[in-house]
Amino acid sequence: MASLAQPLPNSDALFPWLWKFLKDELAPYKGRAGLVTRMVAASALVMIVCMTFRIPYAWQAAVYALLVSRDTPQATLQSAAIVFGVTGLGTAYLIVSMRLVVNILPLHFLWIIATLFLAFYAIDTLTNYLAAVAFVNTISVGIPLWDRHVSAETNVEDTLWLLLATLIAVAVTGAVELAFVRQRSGDEILLPMTERLSAVEQLLSGYAEGHAPDAGDERKIKQLAMLGTSMFRQLLRRSNIPPQYSAGAGGAVVLVGRLVDLAANLTQLHFESSANDRKRFRGLASTLANIRNDLVNREMPAAVQFDAETEPAAVAPLLGEMERTVKLITEVFGCTQPACKSVPSPDLPGRPKLLSRDAFLDPRHLHFALKGCLAASLCYVIYKTLAWPEISTAVTTCLLTALSTIGASRQKQMLRFAGAITGGFVIGMGSQMFILPHLDSIGGFLLLFVLVTALSSWFMTSSPRLSYFGVQMALAFYLINLQEFRIQTSLTVARDRVVGILLGLFMMWFVFDRLWTSPASVEMKRTFVSNLRLMAQFAKVPLAKDLRGALGRSLTLRETINANLDKVRAVADGVLFEFGPSRQRDLKFRSYIRQCQPQLRSLFIMRIAFLKYRLQLPGFELPEPVRARQQAYDEHAARMLEEIADRIECDAPFDRNTVEDSRALLDRTIEAIHGEQPALIALLRGIDALTTGLATEIAGEVWRTA
Repeated sequence: MASLAQPLPNSDALFPWLWKFLKDELAPYKGRAGLVTRMVAASALVMIVCMTFRIPYAWQAAVYALLVSRDTPQATLQSAAIVFGVTGLGTAYLIVSMRLVVNILPLHFLWIIATLFLAFYAIDTLTNYLAAVAFVNTISVGIPLWDRHVSAETNVEDTLWLLLATLIAVAVTGAVELAFVRQRSGDEILLPMTERLSAVEQLLSGYAEGHAPDAGDERKIKQLAMLGTSMFRQLLRRSNIPPQYSAGAGGAVVLVGRLVDLAANLTQLHFESSANDRKRFRGLASTLANIRNDLVNREMPAAVQFDAETEPAAVAPLLGEMERTVKLITEVFGCTQPACKSVPSPDLPGRPKLLSRDAFLDPRHLHFALKGCLAASLCYVIYKTLAWPEISTAVTTCLLTALSTIGASRQKQMLRFAGAITGGFVIGMGSQMFILPHLDSIGGFLLLFVLVTALSSWFMTSSPRLSYFGVQMALAFYLINLQEFRIQTSLTVARDRVVGILLGLFMMWFVFDRLWTSPASVEMKRTFVSNLRLMAQFAKVPLAKDLRGALGRSLTLRETINANLDKVRAVADGVLFEFGPSRQRDLKFRSYIRQCQPQLRSLFIMRIAFLKYRLQLPGFELPEPVRARQQAYDEHAARMLEEIADRIECDAPFDRNTVEDSRALLDRTIEAIHGEQPALIALLRGIDALTTGLATEIAGEVWRTA
């Protein structure tokens, strides 16, 4: 099957590929111009207020304006309150704790190390992204601020200025978002999903008519495939959608993205369609229209079934895979809440938790905090040893860099360095030499600021493969030009700040990508295998005798599996930026994993739905004979997932008779049910089809790692 991996076959193809990559990433899409406009307006207004009234830390406020949540009016107001509240707590922490250590140098140094560790731990465990942003920004200001040899009163006053700058930033950004709210109808989660379903429907309708699809439809499909689903998966995580729906909605999002990828691959084929082909295209387009209408009306899509017919080899694999994907989409929605007939709104009130459920259980949070603390502490020791406080932006850069997903890939480092050089040296110092000397008012600087912010925001609204470049470019420019209330004429100041940024980026690269990490291809494989083993454990829940312990264990497993599913997709993008003798094998392996991800996620959703039967919750009790056979089947399915993991991890042989044994166990389980629970039977058949399908696929020769 074709892939959209955009591989780089050799160095000669690098520049054509890079040009096409940038062209696709920077192409306009629906809503992008409006989003950039709001980001620029908020950031510009924040800058004007801070510069006019000479309020320090304008660069921090401008960063808030670019990063603040823009999901819904309710989410915007909630985010504003969270940012201001967390900044207030961080300010109180700085003032109170520093009173104990400010005059004792050893304790002061230990306090800095402990505070950096706490900041990085908060980054990885806080469930609210903006809460992490607010806390990290407060710490990044507080450390160099309280290192100065000035009176404590001055430090307290400057710390309180940070609180005021934050208040201005969230107030202005919130006002801008609310001012635009009437122009933003619809739901931020469902709209991107229905837009993609509509695009695939339009493409298939063209094939159903027996002619090549419209060029505009092809272009839109390719653009949506390039854009991916990462951005609105992030919106889903930040929304207040009830927990019982979040996993199912996330699975549907991934499957819709998979459907778009398949449609984009379909446009690359040239084939003559038969009458039967056109019938299948027409049926699939009609099904997508029904699903889309159900989602728009907030109704659960009905389950669908497609007829398996023999087709020409040119179109059968893709068309069959699209039908299976659409079928999985309806099954995922059905498994989310079988008794519910409507799709919940992400604005429904939930019970958001400040920390992730595994904040004190998963050792990966501790490892991340230790790595980040080491990188930032090395920066601190270096600039203090050199007596060069002007490069304290290194610590700030480490903290702000960690707010992005830290992956084991060169992709992030390339974006960080390229963004810092572009925003710091090219735009920041270039404007100081050639533009700022000719400006004598805030109006002229505003024009430059708007242009740079618009360019950065346009990059930030690209897919995750490029968006971080825009963040780094804006950060470097703001650090140079928004730390004082006048046009900076000395290149020394800009040089020092850019050197600090590069030092911070270098330390993050050294610790995360060299000292304490593995290549993206290795991390992708390891995480995928880990998820298979965790899924095997999840299939055997409850592992505890009491219901409370079983529920706690299942929730922890669900959190970890869901996070790993997102991590595999994110790390897989980094494989594109890794080179070496194993590159072609890694790209092929990446393609296989991306194909299996939707199936694994769908299996995960179905296992969540089946958990209530395993836990014997009220209304889902099973007779003892059925329960015994069901547990035997689950044990066998778990062993099959373990064997799949062994196959990938160490190329262990896979016994194909295991698949037949699984189906035999399933038949005996269904026979014991006596057809009295059709919903349970359908769920078991779906689980078995996905488990055995993964086993059959991965047992093939293409998965050999040698």
